[in-house]
Amino acid sequence: MQKTIFVVDDNDTNLASAKEALKEQYRVMTLPSAAKMFALMEKVKPDLILLDIEMPETDGFEALQQLKRNGAHAGIPIIFLTSMTDAEVEVRGFQLGVIDFITKPFSAPVLLNRLKTHLDIDELIRERTAQLQHKTVQLQNLQSAIIFSFADMVESRDKGTGGHVERTAVYIKILFDAMKAHDVYYDEIKDIDAEQFISSSRLHDLGKIAISDLILNKPGKLTDEEFEIMKTHTTEGEHAIDLIASRTDDVEFLYNAKQFAGYHHEHWDGNGYPYRLKGTDIPIQGRLMAFVDVYDALISERPYKKPFTESEANNIITEGVGKQFDPLIADIFFEVRDEFKAVKIT
Repeated sequence: MQKTIFVVDDNDTNLASAKEALKEQYRVMTLPSAAKMFALMEKVKPDLILLDIEMPETDGFEALQQLKRNGAHAGIPIIFLTSMTDAEVEVRGFQLGVIDFITKPFSAPVLLNRLKTHLDIDELIRERTAQLQHKTVQLQNLQSAIIFSFADMVESRDKGTGGHVERTAVYIKILFDAMKAHDVYYDEIKDIDAEQFISSSRLHDLGKIAISDLILNKPGKLTDEEFEIMKTHTTEGEHAIDLIASRTDDVEFLYNAKQFAGYHHEHWDGNGYPYRLKGTDIPIQGRLMAFVDVYDALISERPYKKPFTESEANNIITEGVGKQFDPLIADIFFEVRDEFKAVKIT
């Protein structure tokens, strides 16, 4: 299939010369202005653009900037056609993203060879990018499978928490999306990869793998000694994730997982565990998971209790705002609680 080349120049002679040189090997579309180019691009996406710099209304530099700002067009290779030989012009063009300059008047062999070189390079880059994306997807799928396996292994031992891991992950997503929409803790979450962040939350109870079944599945209230042992699942989770981190380079995912594991039982007022952190000293992962972990425990059946109603759970959460729970996250929860109620994972 022939590649499509746009030639954009306000000089009819240049357009005719370029078309004559390229028509045997490419599908050539000649356009007298940047405006005409943008109009045509709503219907046709070129493989490469030959763009004149000196044009009335919208010059080549402005057109180039507009192309690079558009996600659908940003990857199209662009070569400047110009009679300008100023070094500053070249520097500015390369800084804005042009891949080459061809000086006018141009010869047909030079034009053909330069286009072939850049189109070959572009095709090679696209092939390699596709291969890398495929490998990335494979690694992400492997990562997800490992996460689900770990989470399932922990949950299968904790008989009273069926579906807890997946429900809390969905709750985290609901809160995270709402926080972004309302600019709540914007500086803390603006650079977070949401997909990795939410996926890593599934490892928040990984440390329970180190807790005895007798304690984990005890039908009644834990003794003080048993509760102290249960509390160690936070630091045991951190330790397990550190061991994984020492054998991999996936820093961001494991960093988030460790924050979820280590801090999800800290309280806003400093009376949680294991580190007794207070307020925003508690990482955002801990503050979010503390909220959804308790909510899910309240509405779920456990060996030691019946589920609370939504109304009862909301009342308990309201009483815990400013004590156990971050007040700003609580405000977001009460805005989206109907979305929480709709989550059905067993």
